[in-house]
Amino acid sequence: MAVCARLCGVGPSRGCRRRQQRRGPAETAAADSEPDTDPEEERIEAGAAALSGALGGRGAGPQPPPRCSLLELPPELLVEIFASLPGTDLPSLAQVCTKFRRILHTDTIWRRRCREEYGVCENLRKLDITGVSCRDVYAKLLHRYRHILGLWQPDIGPYGGLLNVVVDGLFIIGWMYLPPHDPHVDDPMRFKPLFRVHLMERKSATVECMYGHRGPHNGHIQIVKKDEFSTKCNQTDHHRMSGGRQEEFRTWLREEWGRTLEDIFHEHMQELILMKFIYTSQYDNCLTYRRIYLPPGRPDDLIRPGLFKGTYGSHGLEIVMLSFHGTRARGTKITGDPNIPAGQQTVEIDLMRRIQLPDVESLRNFNELSRIVLEVREQVRQEQQQQEDGLGGGEGRGQQSPREPQRGPAQPSVEPPPEKVGEPGDGEAAGAAAPAPEQPAQSGQGQPFVLPVGVSSRNEDYPRTCRMCFYGTGLIAGHGFTSPERTPGVFILFDEDRFGFIWLELKSFSLYSRVQATFRNAEAPSPQAFEEMLKNIQSLTS
Repeated sequence: MAVCARLCGVGPSRGCRRRQQRRGPAETAAADSEPDTDPEEERIEAGAAALSGALGGRGAGPQPPPRCSLLELPPELLVEIFASLPGTDLPSLAQVCTKFRRILHTDTIWRRRCREEYGVCENLRKLDITGVSCRDVYAKLLHRYRHILGLWQPDIGPYGGLLNVVVDGLFIIGWMYLPPHDPHVDDPMRFKPLFRVHLMERKSATVECMYGHRGPHNGHIQIVKKDEFSTKCNQTDHHRMSGGRQEEFRTWLREEWGRTLEDIFHEHMQELILMKFIYTSQYDNCLTYRRIYLPPGRPDDLIRPGLFKGTYGSHGLEIVMLSFHGTRARGTKITGDPNIPAGQQTVEIDLMRRIQLPDVESLRNFNELSRIVLEVREQVRQEQQQQEDGLGGGEGRGQQSPREPQRGPAQPSVEPPPEKVGEPGDGEAAGAAAPAPEQPAQSGQGQPFVLPVGVSSRNEDYPRTCRMCFYGTGLIAGHGFTSPERTPGVFILFDEDRFGFIWLELKSFSLYSRVQATFRNAEAPSPQAFEEMLKNIQSLTS
């Protein structure tokens, strides 16, 4: 490209370095005897070299570049070149010379950077009215707070949560995503703003807390370290309501559950709701967030991984992340409850152990389903024992913990089924499973499905056909994540956006539906980074 000529050596006195390399000894000696350029020219040369690197060598060609200086290019052409560079490279160019610095004050350059790097679709020209330039928006708002964009999990004890920080017009807003009201798992997610950052004057960006019902008020954001930040409200009186805690609780109940306490007849469920309000309301002043990534997908995945809403008995709907790990699929809680906290693996599916369900009439018999699943569990146990014996008693692949003997009915009967919610963890060792009979789903047809009699479900509007089923384990525990235990179950794949899990010991069914929202800045930089993220959020509640 002609406009990129002589980027590797700017100034008429030096010429192109490539041309110098082709000189003979005499020419080189004569050139070396020429006086050095002045400091201003050296700064121009350094800046032009940086510009050449940023452009990725696009000006390089087989022919020697023409003899012209970058400074000789017309300003409008330099504006076009600078606008195509990353915004992080432009401050270095501004240090080169007065002309570059003057051109980099052109709003066209920064308007393009705001749009291409941060997706600002707002008409930035109207900023002229407020006296704020696009350069101010880029430098003092977007670039300064770029590290908080993406998905985050708030540290709210066992409850967790899902925060999505996005550029929204000329604001950066932190949206808390909430599941739909129980048990409407197919309804869209709800969301509310927790904080926002905007630039109302040239000095600095303003952080505002959006919690409560009295409008925006003063707040603070601190980036603690990489992949972690915290928010603080400086005016918590804005969170209070005139009717006191009772009014605050009733308002929270309508927003969180879509009903009043009188509408909830289950006494245990009332206790859980009141406990959650008391616990979470302690965090209306300050919160810490840890970054989470969406799971990476592969073409051979059973379905597209991602976030799902699931039913969890009296705990209501919770958000689960489905990810695939070779022959395993895992559901990790993004939101949790006092039994199984956020960060733990709620279900794990062994994709090598497909289950052939009986016909619909036989499937209605819970004992028949239980027999099929327990046979698979026994096969898993035997293969794991053989593997451990072959390794001299050591643990098998995947660091699975030894399987405890099946517990009697005493523990499950301690609490009603909705109280004890499951989760997988390491699961069984992946052995070579006997091939399951081919199901109609393989030919594109659905297999009839019905819940066995006696299996409870929060949502009776579940699909009546499924593609395929697999053996899995679910983690259940007592209140406070006490006595966690992995129990057998059945993973039922209904379609691309819905799956279910039957908790055999609890005689309970969870239905999961995909979160359809689109999240930016949420991709993991690598599969290893995603795995590390899963370990980190699980270790916080282990």
